[in-house]
Amino acid sequence: MSRPLPISAYYHQQTKYDPETIAQRGKQLDWSQQPSAFKAYKIGTSYDLKPYLELDKNEPDWEALSYMLLLSYGLTAKIPIMGGKYMYLRSAPSAGGLYPAEIYLISRGTKLLPAGLYHYQPQTHNLLRFWDDHCWSDLQDACFRHPALEKTQIALVTTAIFYRSVWRYEDRAYRRIFLDTGHLLGNINLAGAMQGFRPHLIGGFGDRLMNELLYLDGEEEAVTSVIALSPDPRSSSKGQTTLPSPVDMEYPEITEGNLLPTLHRASEIIAKASVPPRQPNVLEDKYNFPFCTKIALTSESAEDRYESRIDWGEDLEELEETMLKRRSTRNYTGEDLTLNELQQLLNFTYHPENYIEQGLTSDPDYFDLSLIETFVAVSGVEGLDSGCYYYAPKAQELRQVRFKNFREELHYLCLGQNLGRDAGALIFHTADLKQAVARYGDRAYRYLHLDAGNLGQRLNLAAIQLGLGVSGIAGFFDDQVNEVLGIPDDEAVLYITTLGIPKPE
Repeated sequence: MSRPLPISAYYHQQTKYDPETIAQRGKQLDWSQQPSAFKAYKIGTSYDLKPYLELDKNEPDWEALSYMLLLSYGLTAKIPIMGGKYMYLRSAPSAGGLYPAEIYLISRGTKLLPAGLYHYQPQTHNLLRFWDDHCWSDLQDACFRHPALEKTQIALVTTAIFYRSVWRYEDRAYRRIFLDTGHLLGNINLAGAMQGFRPHLIGGFGDRLMNELLYLDGEEEAVTSVIALSPDPRSSSKGQTTLPSPVDMEYPEITEGNLLPTLHRASEIIAKASVPPRQPNVLEDKYNFPFCTKIALTSESAEDRYESRIDWGEDLEELEETMLKRRSTRNYTGEDLTLNELQQLLNFTYHPENYIEQGLTSDPDYFDLSLIETFVAVSGVEGLDSGCYYYAPKAQELRQVRFKNFREELHYLCLGQNLGRDAGALIFHTADLKQAVARYGDRAYRYLHLDAGNLGQRLNLAAIQLGLGVSGIAGFFDDQVNEVLGIPDDEAVLYITTLGIPKPE
């Protein structure tokens, strides 16, 4: 039966939070059924990575791999919770501390790692080789002979164990799973550069082939991205990061609880298809009203340009420390941020080319940043009037589109969380879903949330380095966000990042 909306747009509509229906959506959590955040294998060869966190080992290849995995997804804290249990936090944030993402490693066969399939086990900081075989050719076939895999010896693969997030967030979990995976990809991009790798993202792969390669059923756990690790950290982006899936307009009536698996199946790629050519990672400025107030965030002065950048210390030591100590803030004081702090946050997030001198990749891979728009709701930033601003990354300026202090509205649309009320600024990532689906089919929904999470993680790290508080919010009243920002009803809100002065705990 033909439907008026693609399945991705239908999913987005059906999983919106609404003030009148959210109480009906809520369910009493059965804590006895809370899924484990760790995956175990009963057999395999274990490679302990912990010794290589000690620099006196003098084995740089092992140290690079060990630190990259630790900084990307390693355990960073152990917090006691009810029932004598513990919550383990990782270097990448996850909604509800559920960590639906897993990391696998595929080796072509190196002096470090024999050919085969490996699973990263963060609870022990081990690599477990669970399959001994030369799988590289199968990986290349599944990724349609992507050029980034031609000379690379190691690839990482992220997967999602869906139930970990579905247990709490039900059908809306699909959004959170891909945002969480985007956080992880943001860490991999940065940690890879710090340890001498150039991560190349591959989002266009044959889903069935990749799942079969890792012995996954594709229903309970499925591949979400592939990352080729080039040993040349200065290499430029190679090949297309995205491929389209079909657009599904013929789906049947979908019952509650089946939206997530239906969308995931519909967004799978079976055969390689072409997409219209585009310049990779283009930054475009969409909203440019002739009479709006514009605040430049760049300067002709070399001194001012330097001050707008974040200093990550010698050999990026402070970035490493920040990745390990990052935490989501629970409460803000309501005090103002400074305009320079907001400028530094946006600079690090959107202008990686300004950090090449510090040793970071100048053009890290995304899937398609040209599809994502950024808005800033200002409640307390010194030097800025309250209101909503569009951030134009190409022009590097804020353009005021709404004139009002929206603290109460922000408190409400963030489901009554005080973070929305007390933050100095909230950053919103949105996308024209119709345009995205026209380019990439229903798979666009994955790409959009992966990129939004990736950007959100850069905001996280920048805020922590500046001594600010930061917390991502994926649960909000969708339509009320559109009203506050003054954007069309069909513009999809992907993610909110709150920024403020943290309240001492």
